[in-house]
Amino acid sequence: MSPIFDCRDEAQLLSGMRQARQAIGRGELVVIPTDTVYGVAADAFDHQAVARLLAAKGRGRQSPPPVLVAGVATLRALVADVPEPIERLVEEFWPGGLTIVLPAQPSLSWDLGETRGTVAVRMPAHRIALELLEETGPLAVSSANLTGMPAGITAEDSRDMLKDSVAVYLSDGPSKDGIPSTIIDATRLIGAASAADDTDEDAGPRVTVLREGAVSRSQLRGVLGDLLEPDPVAQPEPDGS
Repeated sequence: MSPIFDCRDEAQLLSGMRQARQAIGRGELVVIPTDTVYGVAADAFDHQAVARLLAAKGRGRQSPPPVLVAGVATLRALVADVPEPIERLVEEFWPGGLTIVLPAQPSLSWDLGETRGTVAVRMPAHRIALELLEETGPLAVSSANLTGMPAGITAEDSRDMLKDSVAVYLSDGPSKDGIPSTIIDATRLIGAASAADDTDEDAGPRVTVLREGAVSRSQLRGVLGDLLEPDPVAQPEPDGS
C-alpha cells in the first residue's frame, strides 16, 4: 500500500516531500493537499505521467487536467497572453480557488490531452502544494478521486479510491471546506482589444464560468463587470404538491 505522510508532523513532512519530489521525477503520481480539495499530481511536461493521471482517475484525453503553478511568472510562461482583466483577477484571487483557461504558449512541448490549444491554470493557496511546485515546476493536477465519485477531502479518502496508482500521499488533515475551484474560460479576451470593428455589444468578449466553486459569480463580476457572461436565469419552480 502506498504510504501516507502526515505533513503536520515535521519529520513526516520532510520525508514525504522528499519522496514526493522523487516520485514526480520518476513520472509517478502524488496526492497533495490544496486549498480546495486534495489533488492527484503529475509532471505537466511528462506525457506518460499525465496519461497515468488520467488512467488512474478513469478519465479520457477529452478531459485534460488543469496545471498548478507556484506564481504569476510561471503563468506568463505557460500562456500566450495575459489580458489586463485577467491580471486584475489574478491580483484579487491568487493564490486561491480560481482556475483560468487561456490559450497555451504554442512553443511548449507537452501533452495534457485534447486541450484545443488551451491550458487551465491555478495558483493554490496551500503551503505544501506551493513548496512542491517551487521544486518540481508546473504540475498537472486533478481532484484526487475516481471520476464520478466525490472529491477527496482527506488523503485517506483519496487512497481508498486511487490505491497504488499513486506512489505517495501527502496529508495535511481534512480540506478546509471541500469546495473545488471555480473555472473560467477567458480565451475570448485574447485579441479582443484590437477588434475595434466589433460594434455588436452582445458579441463582445465574455468570460464564461465553466464550473462554479470557491469564487462566486458576484466576486468575479466585482472585478470583471460586464466582461463576465450574464448570470443564468433562474428557472421557475414547477407547479404541484
